[in-house]
Amino acid sequence: MTENNKDQYVHVTHEFGPVYDSASKILILGSLPSVKSREQQFYYGHPQNRFWKVLAQALKINAFPDSIEQKRRLLLANKVALWDVIASCDIIGSADSTIKNVKENDMRVILDAADIRAIFTNGTKAHDLFQKYCRKCSMANIPEIKLPSTSPANAAWSLERLTQAWTKAIGDYI
Repeated sequence: MTENNKDQYVHVTHEFGPVYDSASKILILGSLPSVKSREQQFYYGHPQNRFWKVLAQALKINAFPDSIEQKRRLLLANKVALWDVIASCDIIGSADSTIKNVKENDMRVILDAADIRAIFTNGTKAHDLFQKYCRKCSMANIPEIKLPSTSPANAAWSLERLTQAWTKAIGDYI
C-alpha cells in the first residue's frame, strides 16, 4: 500500500441495528454496509447489489421489495434475520479487501432471542470474518454456510446462478 492509500481509510461504525424477531430461523450475515447502504441506513442499498432480488426469488416471492419497510417485512415474514459481522472497522470506500481493525458484532444479540437454525454468510469476506471473529460465540450446533456474494463485484455469478445457489442452500431451513 502506498502512503496515499493510507489517507483514504475511514473508521466506520455500523449505525443501524439487525433485523430479527423471536420467530427468525435463519441469520444472513454480510461483512459491513457499503457506502450507499450507510447513506440509506439499511442493508444492501446499492442499486447494483442483487441481494434483495436473489432473496425474494429464493423465498419464492414475486414482488421485489422497494422501501426499507417492505424489506424489513419481507425478512420478518419469512423468518429471516439480517445483520453484519462487523460492528466497526477501518475501510476504504466499500472495498471489503481493505477492511482492517475489525470489532465484531455480538451474535448473541440475535442467537439469544431467536431460534436460529442456520447462519448464512453473504460472500467470502463475510464468511472469513465470521470464522475469525464470531464462530467462538457458542454456536457449535448451528451450521454456518457460505453463500456466493450478491455484490456486483461478483460478476462471475449471474443473477440466475446466484438465485439457484441461495434457493438450494436456504430451502432446507425455511
